[in-house]
Amino acid sequence: MVIAGAVKVLKETFGFEGFREGQEEAIRAILEGRDVLAIMPTGAGKSLCFQVPALMRPGLTIVVSPLIALMQNQVEALRLSGVAAAAINSARSREENVEIWRRVAAGEIRILYMAPERLMTERMLQAIEKIGPTLFAIDEAHCISQWGPAFRPEYEELRTLKTRFPTTPVIALTATADALTRDHIAEKLFGGKADRIMTGFDRPNLELHVSMKQTPKAQVKKFLKTRKGESGIVYCLSRKKVEDFAAFLAKEGHLALPYHAGMPSDARARNLDRFMLEDGVVMVATIAFGMGIDKPDIRFVFHTDLPAGPEAYYQEIGRAGRDGLPATVHMLYGFDDIRMRRMFIEEEDTDDDRKRREHQRLNALLAFCEAPECRRQTLLAYFGEDIAPCGACDTCLEPVETLDGTSAARIAFGAIQDTGERFGVGHVVDVIRGGDTEKVTKFGHDRLASFGEGRDMPNNTWRTILRQLVARGFLEIDIAAYGALRLAPKAGGLLRGEEEFRYRPDVKSKSETGSKQKTREAVADLAPEAETLFARLKALRTDLAKARGVPAYAIFPDKALIDMAARRPANDEEFGEVYGVGKAKQKKFGALFLDAIRQEVA
Repeated sequence: MVIAGAVKVLKETFGFEGFREGQEEAIRAILEGRDVLAIMPTGAGKSLCFQVPALMRPGLTIVVSPLIALMQNQVEALRLSGVAAAAINSARSREENVEIWRRVAAGEIRILYMAPERLMTERMLQAIEKIGPTLFAIDEAHCISQWGPAFRPEYEELRTLKTRFPTTPVIALTATADALTRDHIAEKLFGGKADRIMTGFDRPNLELHVSMKQTPKAQVKKFLKTRKGESGIVYCLSRKKVEDFAAFLAKEGHLALPYHAGMPSDARARNLDRFMLEDGVVMVATIAFGMGIDKPDIRFVFHTDLPAGPEAYYQEIGRAGRDGLPATVHMLYGFDDIRMRRMFIEEEDTDDDRKRREHQRLNALLAFCEAPECRRQTLLAYFGEDIAPCGACDTCLEPVETLDGTSAARIAFGAIQDTGERFGVGHVVDVIRGGDTEKVTKFGHDRLASFGEGRDMPNNTWRTILRQLVARGFLEIDIAAYGALRLAPKAGGLLRGEEEFRYRPDVKSKSETGSKQKTREAVADLAPEAETLFARLKALRTDLAKARGVPAYAIFPDKALIDMAARRPANDEEFGEVYGVGKAKQKKFGALFLDAIRQEVA
């Protein structure tokens, strides 16, 4: 009976016929008064896990969200679906926030969004106690582990909610949490006692690519060659690089905008609005951009630099393809990325145990980058998930045979030891290949036994071998010695014949050259005449979104327009059967879209 009521809310309010994996289980637990930790991949419909029970139970649901932009997007989407939702945050005037709270106290608001800093004040908690909330939902719950207590201590304070509101169920939701982070969240929020719902981490619609960093601007240019008119994100490590790449891509004819924390807040807000409201915008950004950006039609994410670890990478690529349609993610990385990431970890003001964990996370991401076989298998194994080869990553689509590099590794070890483990990759390669450089001569390294031992292989091959030796744990980068290579304990096993080393030659990814156009599959199954109708419906959606100042997907997602173009509903009843059309949207937009369909098919 409970779930029948939930299905009715799902259909009438949100226009969906049935629940996805994990949603029904989470909703049932909440309605039965239990706490929930839900780990679901991006795009799996986590928000419905608290929005549906919020509409089934009387009273107020409070959603804790880290970013104003995320709150506003969800509130706008809920209002268009006929849900009384609101947000109290610093982007509003005091008068506006007071008016919203008056409506909350009067029982006119069903779902209220707040940042933890706003919620966890004594005054606000006392006001909420008088109302008696029916549910707390903590979105982006991994922030409890990653941000508290130093950065946003109020995330840490959320642990007191269960003490203060012992009979109010709490649901914590995230797409990004390894086993350690999951345990940490559960312990902090629930004392370890909560229903854990995990639906897996796989995003099968994402095509994964990694390639060696060579000339990043040229590589990004090639990648974007066939992607004009698509929304996407290009991530850069520094603010300066963001500005540089945004200017470069704009010069190349792309609608590219910068976004980083060093920009004036009004400029950031303008660029964010354009990205959310317009089609075909490429946001060039630091990781300051992205969390909670619920734009479903992002068709690509391109990393010009190595992320901090598998969780960060998974979270950042998770912004692509939230609508379930094909999307491509591509990462460049090289030796300097590894050195920089190691340096960031060592310079972080934290204890040795945290530094050790961060180095281990980076090691796991390097293993993903250098995976000789299915890349998705390697990534998901980190999160404890075992899958068959995916057939949709570069190592599956463009398999490369690994080569025996054990002898080459011994030559590299010899050169590193002969030079005192004091030099970086460039100089070590010069010694191995017998390079006639000023530095080699200055230190007398042309007289070493290892000098010139590997002159039969080119420079780039040796750099590939050294990079993969670092990624596989045979070599380490000594940050204190400015990035010098040194032998790791594991190297001893290879020298004694107990270990072998195979390496994967670098190849140019087809994704990078722009030869694939999988994103066109968004409307692949439509007949030619339906594609024309889809374009017309998309233009109508854009006009409606601009008139209301909301993102286009808040009117209808692409999936809904594709379904309309395929079904061609002729009346209001048929329109109500379209994917994503609930009663409120049927009433608001039905006549407009039906008219556009009739004009096209007449």
